[in-house]
Amino acid sequence: MTGWLGVAASDNARWCDLMCRAHGIPGTFAALAWTSQVRTPPFYPDAVTLSPEATAADLLPHIDASAGASVKDSFATLDLPGFDVLFEAQWIFRDAPERSATSWRVVRDEAALAAWERACGVQDLFRPALLDEATIVHAPDLSAGAVLTATGPAVGVSNVWGDWSGVLAAAAGLFPGRPLVGYESDPSDALKQGFTTIGPLRVWLKP
Repeated sequence: MTGWLGVAASDNARWCDLMCRAHGIPGTFAALAWTSQVRTPPFYPDAVTLSPEATAADLLPHIDASAGASVKDSFATLDLPGFDVLFEAQWIFRDAPERSATSWRVVRDEAALAAWERACGVQDLFRPALLDEATIVHAPDLSAGAVLTATGPAVGVSNVWGDWSGVLAAAAGLFPGRPLVGYESDPSDALKQGFTTIGPLRVWLKP
């Protein structure tokens, strides 16, 4: 599972990079971390580690490290003086789910994306540019949804709200044969759907 942890961290960093680019903020990939010199959108980190060997020196010179800065410590290995742990979570992995009938839909235009945002309780965060590289899905009645990112050998699952079983059916239909990765602060719902935890992560915040 160690290899899948790296895949999960990389996919998540690429999703963070996509979110930032959708807001006109360019990020930078290096061997040990992804970073953004400009403060990122709400709920998204200013840096994501890509290796357990990353240190504060690989991150802090490349971000706005003033109050409010956040770092996703993908392997829970960093020492970040002056930062507090905002929350801890677990990376999750699941073998490719079997294909099954699903009524879930893919968001394909700006109006549908706005409805998806309203249903999951955010506003003006998910920009239309995301639709070029991410797959945003939802139940027909907008009672559940998720973001799927296929940047490597596994499909990243994030921003899940509502029914996890529907997310699996949507992912299996859109990306057949691909395992799934992601992270959850409380992975209990994902574990009920066949996911396993594969390693811890931390998110740090500069007070």
